[in-house]
Amino acid sequence: MTAPSTFGLSSEARNLHWLLTNLVEEVPGIRSVAVVSSDGLLLLSSDPDLPQARTRLHEGTTAPGDAPRRRTGDEDKPAGPRGSSADLATIVSGIGSLTIGAARLMEFGGVKHTMIAMAEGSLFVMSISDGSLLGVHGSADCDMSVVAYHMALFVGRAGHVLTPELRSELRQSLESAGSGR
Repeated sequence: MTAPSTFGLSSEARNLHWLLTNLVEEVPGIRSVAVVSSDGLLLLSSDPDLPQARTRLHEGTTAPGDAPRRRTGDEDKPAGPRGSSADLATIVSGIGSLTIGAARLMEFGGVKHTMIAMAEGSLFVMSISDGSLLGVHGSADCDMSVVAYHMALFVGRAGHVLTPELRSELRQSLESAGSGR
């Protein structure tokens, strides 16, 4: 996994990072993962643009489940949403909002999950109990039922610990990693 360092984080934040690492490393075909708050802010990510990933990419090694590289001359960029975590967070937030609105209009109750299968990949969005969303970008050959099962495990384990304080801590840790502090 290519998440920011967990040094200095609370045990709850470290546990969420560990859960995300497990999700990415254990499920074949996952390209990237984002946890987005109910107001659309990125909280947790498997972003390949973070420092640990850059080191691994420059060394020329990849971990199981890493995304294939584009053949555009930019060999350090994994194939996936353009801005990776930022784009995935935006897409997940938008899809979450759209499906919640549709469910309200149709009076079908709350949205549990959304799966979108495309020619070159899949997108999964699952609600977390606090209103946050878990988004997974999978390869075209990923087993959708396996991805959905592991996402449900993550949601079940993460949902009860995502307090306002923890969301704030996760957001601050991403901002610190992004600014290089």
